[in-house]
Amino acid sequence: MMDTAALGEKIVKVLKTIYDPEIPVDIYELGLIYDVFVNEDNDVKILMTLTTPNCPVAESLPQEVKEKVRSLDEVNEVELELTFDPPWTRDLMSEEAKLELGFL
Repeated sequence: MMDTAALGEKIVKVLKTIYDPEIPVDIYELGLIYDVFVNEDNDVKILMTLTTPNCPVAESLPQEVKEKVRSLDEVNEVELELTFDPPWTRDLMSEEAKLELGFL
């Protein structure tokens, strides 16, 4: 059985395959994922945001995140909470993402 930390890393790898359609950087490096919780039953809760509340993918992106994380064999349930508090800013992006987008 996988420990929660190892599963958490696996989930992050999956999150790094999901891209914001308007920005060529994955949602993890963009800082859209605020938190990933894994409990001992391998239930996952993801707290995420979008670049803007009226983002064109407000419906599809969280759904994609849920489906891709749920597709991991070890994952039991996936709960996704969308929040705009705190609102997303460029400061949340990784150095890598800022470099990629020319903000550095």
